[in-house]
Amino acid sequence: MKQYLHASVRKCCALTLIILSANFSSFSQMGENSSYWEIGMTLGPGNFLGDLGGTQGKGTTFLKDNNFPKTKLHFGAYLGYQYKQAIGLRFALNFGTLEGDDAIIKGKGGLEEARKIRNSNFRSKLTEAMLLLEVYPTTFIENDPDDTWLKLRPYGVIGVGMFKFNPQGTDPANGQWVDLKPLRTEGQGLIPGSEEYKLTQLNIPMGIGVKYFLTETFHVSLEVLHRKTFTDYIDDVSKNYVDPNIFYTSGIMSPTQAALAERMSNKSGVNTPTKFQPGDKRGTPTNNDAYYTFNLKFGFRLTSTDRYGNSTKCPIRF
Repeated sequence: MKQYLHASVRKCCALTLIILSANFSSFSQMGENSSYWEIGMTLGPGNFLGDLGGTQGKGTTFLKDNNFPKTKLHFGAYLGYQYKQAIGLRFALNFGTLEGDDAIIKGKGGLEEARKIRNSNFRSKLTEAMLLLEVYPTTFIENDPDDTWLKLRPYGVIGVGMFKFNPQGTDPANGQWVDLKPLRTEGQGLIPGSEEYKLTQLNIPMGIGVKYFLTETFHVSLEVLHRKTFTDYIDDVSKNYVDPNIFYTSGIMSPTQAALAERMSNKSGVNTPTKFQPGDKRGTPTNNDAYYTFNLKFGFRLTSTDRYGNSTKCPIRF
C-alpha cells in the first residue's frame, strides 16, 4: 500500500512539475510582449500649403505648391506609450512658424501671374498639440518583435490635433508686420455671410515614418507629417476683395485702423500696373489651408511593463 501511495505521489509531483514548467514558460513568453512609456523630442523643417505663395500654374494644397524659401524650423516634445511593439500612442506639443509670400513666385505667364499681382504675404507663429496613433505593420511578421536592437521599422501615423496661429502681414506703407485678423481684410463680421475666423482650430495629422533602434532604450525616427485643417484663413486669404468703404463705415474701426485695413486687404497695383477691384477673386475658399513637417525624432524608453506587472522579461526558462 505504501509503495502504491509513494508511486502515486511521485506521479502527482511529476505531473505538477510539468504543469508548472509549462505555465512558467507561458508566463515568460507573455512577459516578452512588453509595453513601455517613452519620452522624446522632434526637430525638423516645416512648410505652409495655402493661398499665398506657390509655384507655377494653379495653386494647390499639396507638395507641388511648396515654397522651399519659406521653409521654417519646427520643434517639439512628446510622451508616448508603446503597446507590444505593434501599436503606439503619442501626445505631442510642437512649435514653429508658417510663412507664405506671393513675391517669391516665378511667373511663367500662367495662372500664377494673378497671385504675383495679388502681392500679399503672411507669417504666423504656430503652437499645436496632437494625439497620434502609430501602427508598425512589420511587427506582425517578425519572429521576435521584442528584439529591437539595431532594427529598422516603418510605421504609419494618424491622429487629431489642435493648433493656434495668428497671421501677420507687412504694411506696404512702411514694411512693418501687423496683425491681420483685427483688420477683417475680407469683411469678416462686416458683410453678410462672412464670419470672423477663430485663431484656434482643429487639424488631422497623418503621415509615415521609419524608426531605427540604436539600443533597446534609444531610437531615432524620420517621419513626414501632413496636417489637414478645417480653415482657409491661416494666411488670412480665402475669398474675394471687398469694397474698402466698409472699413470706414462699419463703426468698429478708427479712421487710422480703417486705412490700414484698406492697405492690407488689397496690395495689388503696388508693384504692377494691374489692380484688383472689389468682387475679384482674392483666394480659393474651396481649398482649406494645410501644412507639413519633416521630423527627426529622438526617443528614450522610460519603463517596461507586462500584463503581470514585471518590470523586466521573465528570467526563468525550462
